[in-house]
Amino acid sequence: MLKGKKIILGVTGSIAAYKAAYLCRLLIKNEAEVRVVMTTSASAFISPLTLSTLSKHPVQIEMFDDASNWNNHVELGLWADLFLVAPCSANTLAKMANGACDNLLLATYLSAKCRTAIAPAMDLDMWKHSATQRNIQLVQSDGVHVIPVGNGELASGLNGEGRLAEPEDILTYLNNEFFN
Repeated sequence: MLKGKKIILGVTGSIAAYKAAYLCRLLIKNEAEVRVVMTTSASAFISPLTLSTLSKHPVQIEMFDDASNWNNHVELGLWADLFLVAPCSANTLAKMANGACDNLLLATYLSAKCRTAIAPAMDLDMWKHSATQRNIQLVQSDGVHVIPVGNGELASGLNGEGRLAEPEDILTYLNNEFFN
């Protein structure tokens, strides 16, 4: 069902970023074309080289590359059928909810003409915080689809809600909600 679909995979600074590699691989295996945009903090959790190798396209992180060439977020936003942010950290969620635009991922989100889905990932207390829940409601009111968080062991050692949905569950969600 993803055959030929153009997907921007946004990766943010979360310990769950390592799952983005498997998610990217699943999207490619299902014949989607994937372009990856990462926040700077995401690259502390997973190598851009890993995602570039899996997607077969350069990963974009900054507005300008090393040669001072502009990474055109507008063009990227127009190219895609879907913008998927997975994992979506509490920080990026808050910025999306409030229209902030201080990195390439957010600039791409704000200029994208396609549908958007996020897969939140954060610790239990962050997930349950009233500000986070308010931000979830705000992005939903803007038309963003929110993939349900997982429940289980978290990186902090706590147990509960806030885990990034498993890549297979994200793929199922995309097929059911967008590409049925």
